[in-house]
Amino acid sequence: MDKEAVVQKTVETLAPFETANLVHLIKTLTVKSAMSNPWIIGAFLVIAFYAIVVRSKFVLSMLFAAVSLLLLLRYTLPTEGDTLSVSSTLPFAFGGLAIGAVLIYLNFIKTE
Repeated sequence: MDKEAVVQKTVETLAPFETANLVHLIKTLTVKSAMSNPWIIGAFLVIAFYAIVVRSKFVLSMLFAAVSLLLLLRYTLPTEGDTLSVSSTLPFAFGGLAIGAVLIYLNFIKTE
């Protein structure tokens, strides 16, 4: 393969990572699409692997917070057609309190 063919193949491979494409992805990202996007799931797995190898409690707790908030938003908040009601707000509020309690326990109370 000559040099121009390698450069052309590299440009075609990296085209989805252009700034305009990334900005469009972020603008159109919803909670449901974020939880099914393989790039975001892969990034979470890489961060989790790094946090486990380095044994970083801070990174693991932030990863736990991000994933649990995504799950909380997906399963408790109403869809576009529904209105906000007490039956959807209370699980969201208590779920947020539970996530906060776990983070406070892991970061401030629990000692190794």
